[in-house]
Amino acid sequence: MTGIFWTSLLLAVFAYAGYPLMMACLAWLRPLPVQRRNITPGIDVLLVVHDGASWVLAKQANLLVLDYPSAQLRINIVCDGCSDNTEALLRANSDPRVRVFAYPDRRGKSACIGDVLPALDRELVLFTDVRQRLDAGAARALAAVFADPSVGAASGELMLEEAHGFGKGIDAYWRYEKLIRRVESASGSLVGVTGALYAARRAALPPVPRGLILDDMWIPLRIAGSGLRVVFVPDARAFDPAAIDAQSEQHRKRRTLAGNFQLLHWWPQLALPGAHPLALRLWGHKWLRLLAPWLLLMAFVSNAMLAFASPVYALLFAGQACGYALVVVGRGFPASMALAPVRLASAFFSLNLSAARALIDYLGNRDGHLWPVARLEKTLQ
Repeated sequence: MTGIFWTSLLLAVFAYAGYPLMMACLAWLRPLPVQRRNITPGIDVLLVVHDGASWVLAKQANLLVLDYPSAQLRINIVCDGCSDNTEALLRANSDPRVRVFAYPDRRGKSACIGDVLPALDRELVLFTDVRQRLDAGAARALAAVFADPSVGAASGELMLEEAHGFGKGIDAYWRYEKLIRRVESASGSLVGVTGALYAARRAALPPVPRGLILDDMWIPLRIAGSGLRVVFVPDARAFDPAAIDAQSEQHRKRRTLAGNFQLLHWWPQLALPGAHPLALRLWGHKWLRLLAPWLLLMAFVSNAMLAFASPVYALLFAGQACGYALVVVGRGFPASMALAPVRLASAFFSLNLSAARALIDYLGNRDGHLWPVARLEKTLQ
């Protein structure tokens, strides 16, 4: 029982604290700077939309005013089986810099990407989503790092707006996640990019299989596997409303984590040490987090059985119990979410609950690329 407790506890601690510290040390001891230059290669923006009538015109307007030479920026909007008037709005508000591709049946983002990529011939492809507003300098900031020939893909930074209550806990998690991305980038490559804003060399883009949930992991991992770097560009920013409650955030996170399980199912070599240049980073940043709910459960149960063995185990169990008590308080008394310990504990619990449920989701429904995505009823400003 002692072995189960310490193994599960240390693996969970490594996933959330040890790995980030290891990457920070690596970035400090062996930094790999990226060459940046103010260049403006041709960019194809690719946006896939399903029933985005509430968002799409504001997003189109946002893309058209990006600080980038208009002749070098072409916008491609793909309507994926829209049942609302998304396509009609785009046709009625056409612009010579915008191309609209419409498919009558919903097939998922990955199928749309795969079908439209052959029509894109500019040096870079910039991927974005309909809900997020891009900073005016986002395209220029991303383009600058492609002056470095070792860079194959670049991720922007997602900024959460209007965080309050539970959303503040999620915002804290995002800040932590972005710190990890900074040190991963400074020491080599990211294992995933921000789906709301990333760019890649057109020549380096791999085929995208139909039914894929996470293009923002598949594409960068294939590019990194070819020997090119995937870097983080915090100056390229996308702004997104924070999740307003735990249910909305769990829905979003479960879909993302189910995508991680799908990736392991479709590409099992990613779990093998040495099979991919980023194998260690994948274990530290992704795979151990998928195991974290079960590791935490084993740590709690085994600690409970050891609590009377020594004061050390009793103290550790009391600490775990206090953490879960904060979650209960947060769920029972919403006003308590104003307290940092309560909202952080609640966000951490929600993240791990999502990971546990995501496995069940994926095993029960492999069509995760068609799951509805939680949205906030708000238009871009």
